[in-house]
Amino acid sequence: RFFYFFFNFYRFFFQKNREAAAPQHLPAAESFRLHQQIYGIDPDIFARTQHELVTLLDIGSLIHQPVRELSLGERMKMELVTALLHRPRVLFLDEPTIGLDVVAQHSIRTFLRDYQEQYGVTVLLTSHYMKDVLALCRRVVVIAQGKIMYDGSLSGITDRFGGHKIVTFEFAGDVTGEIDAELEAQGHILSREGPRLRLRIDRRAVTSVLGRVLATHAIEDVSVEDPPLEEVIAEVFASVDTASKLDDAVGNVMPGTSMTKGRDRRS
Repeated sequence: RFFYFFFNFYRFFFQKNREAAAPQHLPAAESFRLHQQIYGIDPDIFARTQHELVTLLDIGSLIHQPVRELSLGERMKMELVTALLHRPRVLFLDEPTIGLDVVAQHSIRTFLRDYQEQYGVTVLLTSHYMKDVLALCRRVVVIAQGKIMYDGSLSGITDRFGGHKIVTFEFAGDVTGEIDAELEAQGHILSREGPRLRLRIDRRAVTSVLGRVLATHAIEDVSVEDPPLEEVIAEVFASVDTASKLDDAVGNVMPGTSMTKGRDRRS
């Protein structure tokens, strides 16, 4: 599980189980009124806040329909209204766009980003979906097996854990077998299509590889990119799993015993 968050919190709201957050047989408007009573929200403030949130999310025509008749994206919008009616200083979100279509995902992300900027609310987002992280988060915390592996900026995580770069070459002509073999020796070819070839290479070797290729081949275009965030995160967790297995293996060797050519040697 990853934790992505902004700092600055006082009061909390935790986004609970979706079925519990909005009873399926009731209109969302009833859940809003229940929320008002639970938090003791002044009627005028409640009416003003509800109108603002419903307008921002463009769901005014839906709040009187039973929740079970709404799409998943519409339900998510109702839950966001419920979560924000009492103006919490901290908003906890657990994979808020999972299962939504592209349009709904974009709408939810845009709303969350605009709302956070306008009201300065702290958003703590847990997600396996890196597009949400890229769109919403400035600070990233990666936790693996109970340990904080990283705590810093979104861009810094690639600098720290991304061991390679993706270089795309567009040659003046189609990629030949000779060019293919030459670049394969420099890194790992990810794809080739006509004159375009994508190569993954060690980030420390980027300058030297570019220099050699540009000096010996006609290149029309070249780009250097960081690997996708999903790959970087996967590498972090793979390294943690490897280290854990090594620790387990070492722990299984009895103290005072070393293994040599398949035989135990007591020290």
